[in-house]
Amino acid sequence: MKAKELREKYLCFFRSKGHALIGSAPLIPENDPTCLFTTAGMHPLVPYLLGNKHPQGQRLANVQKCIRTGDIDEVGDPVHLTFFEMLGNWSLGDYFKKEAIEFSFEFLTSPEWLNIPLSRLAFTVFAGDTDCPFDQEAFDQWRRLGVGESRIARLGKVHNWWGPAGQTGPCGPDTEMFYWTGDGEAPALFDPEDKRWVEIWNDVFMQYDKQADGSYLPLQQRNVDTGMGLERVTAVLQGKASCYDTELFQPILQCIDALRGVSAPAVRSDSERIIADHLRAAVFIIADGIVPSNVDQGYVLRRLIRRSIREGRKLGIADDFTSRIGTVVIAEFGDIYPELRQQADFIRNELATEEKLFALALEKGTREFEKLIAKVPPHVVKKVISGKNAFFLYETFGFPLELTEEMAREHGFEVDREGFDKAYRKHQELSRKGAEQKFKGGLADNSAATAALHTATHLLHAALRQVLGTHVAQKGSNITAERLRFDFCHEEKMTPEQIAAVQRLVNDAIARKIPVEIEEMTVEDACAQGAIGLFGDRYGERVTVYTIAGVSKEICGGPHAKNTGELGHFRITKEESSSRGVRRIKAVLER
Repeated sequence: MKAKELREKYLCFFRSKGHALIGSAPLIPENDPTCLFTTAGMHPLVPYLLGNKHPQGQRLANVQKCIRTGDIDEVGDPVHLTFFEMLGNWSLGDYFKKEAIEFSFEFLTSPEWLNIPLSRLAFTVFAGDTDCPFDQEAFDQWRRLGVGESRIARLGKVHNWWGPAGQTGPCGPDTEMFYWTGDGEAPALFDPEDKRWVEIWNDVFMQYDKQADGSYLPLQQRNVDTGMGLERVTAVLQGKASCYDTELFQPILQCIDALRGVSAPAVRSDSERIIADHLRAAVFIIADGIVPSNVDQGYVLRRLIRRSIREGRKLGIADDFTSRIGTVVIAEFGDIYPELRQQADFIRNELATEEKLFALALEKGTREFEKLIAKVPPHVVKKVISGKNAFFLYETFGFPLELTEEMAREHGFEVDREGFDKAYRKHQELSRKGAEQKFKGGLADNSAATAALHTATHLLHAALRQVLGTHVAQKGSNITAERLRFDFCHEEKMTPEQIAAVQRLVNDAIARKIPVEIEEMTVEDACAQGAIGLFGDRYGERVTVYTIAGVSKEICGGPHAKNTGELGHFRITKEESSSRGVRRIKAVLER
């Protein structure tokens, strides 16, 4: 089964079970300030998992594009990926364990769908502990469907529990499904430690609300959140040892072969897989409006592109090549994700520009790196590149810390990461430690303070369009309980007069105490009414529109204040460049 067919079957199946199909959200989260990227299908649904009503109903399904960087150093082996597609279905306070497990079982085993023999499947459930009981309901449901007890493993929280993302909040047990990839018949007794059993699907049951004192109370709205990795399941169903052996990666790898002037090797090298993974991820990130930079998502993007270029040099690819591979990715995925075709020229230009910049930096920086390591006497046992020198390579030549560490390892050196972080912070840039925290993810804060700031972003967006022009469009938003951060399209630095004018317009709207009206409508009606939003496949048939009469009308899904008078005094604390053609405003609400 090809990946395209798997996508189509999954969505068709859940549509037949009463699920509304929603488009993939962007890779930049709107409702979760704890994450740089969308790492799972649940992230765009945070407000609805917390109780807000979704305009498409209580049953949803989609294919969500995701970025995960926690295992980025492992990319190059046969299994790890940075970008992947997640097949998911959700129940928002509707069905629960019985139906969720029945759906999963039918899709996996029915001849009409994946037609996997039950003999090749195994399952895990939560074993229970002193906090929460054994998941008897999930266990009994698998047994009712004909699964033998020897094929159901009981595991603890490490393996079969989701959340909470922070210290408190929604959480619950999950049940995982495994496929036997070994030769011959699968053993009667399921051993989860046997690597030939590969996890292919996970059903999460959010049924508890963890309290500050560590206790678990029943959750008011019980949800189901499931995830099935497209690349992994495609490889399993095709009997491939690696995701890279499927049609999802073969055209990219064939392009690499052509660039090298070689025939396809029997076994792919780490360098080939790194290039294929990283540039595929880079294309999708750029398509969602991010460009290479030294902070946040732009930093990750720069790291992916530059590591690909270095791996290309190892393979003997001397000419510029990233935009050529980018063209292949666009061609392969453009039908599924139209934004790739729409942004094709922008994507290719950003890749080519970054490659040219790095080519110059790489040559100079490598010479400087070699000078640094040459200064260390051969008899020194523990060879270290100081944090100060690592930061010098970063600041002067654009070497991501990870690249310096990689080159250092190749020469038997270590890098003083703590010293690098100290130098990094001293120059008022984002420390890597801070960036890593953002990848932990979790449900966003849904407090009154956050709701007020979320509403303030709508007022800010409208004011910017009035002062600077209608070319202004949101490029990203990050909201905590303390402040808002808003990225928008604009080429020039704002003048003090423009900042003051925007601030005045927002505060005027707050002083008028305008009600925030909420209405569900079709995408067509929202567009006809002039609502601001990224129209297209991103939304389902119905959307939620927030209207602040005479000021703003936007499609949104986050928490909001009921009246602008609840916001307090709006103050812009900083206006700065975020990346090429994108400005960033930071602001607070003072009471």
